[in-house]
Amino acid sequence: MKFADYCKDRLLLLMLHIACMMLLTAFLIATAYPPGCCCLILLTWLILLTAWFLTEYFRRKRYFEQMEAILEQADRKYLLGELMPASFRLEDRLYREMIRKSNKSVIERIRSVEDAGQEYREYIESWVHEIKAPLADIYLLCERRRDDTARRILAQNRRTENYVDMALFYARSDQVYQDYLIREATLQQTAEEVLQKNKYALMENHIRASVHCPDTVYTDAKWIAFILEQLVLNAVKYRRDTEPVLRISTGRAGRNVLLTVEDNGCGIPEEELPRIFDKGFTGTNGRGGAKATGMGLYLCRKLCVKLGIQILAESVAGRGTRISLEFPVSDYLSGLSLPVKSPNA
Repeated sequence: MKFADYCKDRLLLLMLHIACMMLLTAFLIATAYPPGCCCLILLTWLILLTAWFLTEYFRRKRYFEQMEAILEQADRKYLLGELMPASFRLEDRLYREMIRKSNKSVIERIRSVEDAGQEYREYIESWVHEIKAPLADIYLLCERRRDDTARRILAQNRRTENYVDMALFYARSDQVYQDYLIREATLQQTAEEVLQKNKYALMENHIRASVHCPDTVYTDAKWIAFILEQLVLNAVKYRRDTEPVLRISTGRAGRNVLLTVEDNGCGIPEEELPRIFDKGFTGTNGRGGAKATGMGLYLCRKLCVKLGIQILAESVAGRGTRISLEFPVSDYLSGLSLPVKSPNA
């Protein structure tokens, strides 16, 4: 609180004191009071007024500084009414009570929104599990036929399963800690499983895929498989017309493990590259014939942040895209012989 602002706030009170001092002076002069005594009275009044004014200013300043400090340290700033320091002033007590009532309404509103969100997530999860049964039946029926039509149906069925998985992972993305298991994961096996799941999409689009991932990391293989699948399907969606290639490999970036998914597709324009992880961003390629949702890479980055993995993208328009996942390697985890489980898993 600035002194000038405090003076402006107390301007009417100061003007009242000045007017009273002028009226008293006029009265004393009119009653032939000695000038020296008049000056002494006015000086005493001015000293007392100044002392009171400065004392009140520093007291209020200290009070609001305490409130600002409490507000800065509070995790839930809407609970300020419960944390406000006590004050003997009636005005402060009234404000505190009004803020408490307002905060109570906000907390009730937040709780109702959280409950509604939880119910929605539970519904999405149950819907996903229910719809996976008919999708699995479609897969089994088509696997028995093994003709071109069945393969096309299987490819579309896999796309549908991916969108279903995206809905499930999106619903759980804010609560990753409740559904993850950290243990040693073989990236070669994870990548091969992802390609196997999407083999019909790769075959239908004549994409030559290769995997060379000899490194192992400590992470959740299920979440990494989901991220890899989004990158693989993006490579399929934005493939080139002739001799499309997809490569999944690992390497070292200092002490960290770098998992790279690289293709020779249409690439991403340089000006759009910083925005590809934004929610709903489809870009020039997505607005064409690819029918993009703008959610795949957004979920990849969100899950990478939750898992402590850095995701990087490089691309040249018309020459392909390279997306890398950088896994930090801990000396403690590297020395363990047993899988490390999350305490919440």
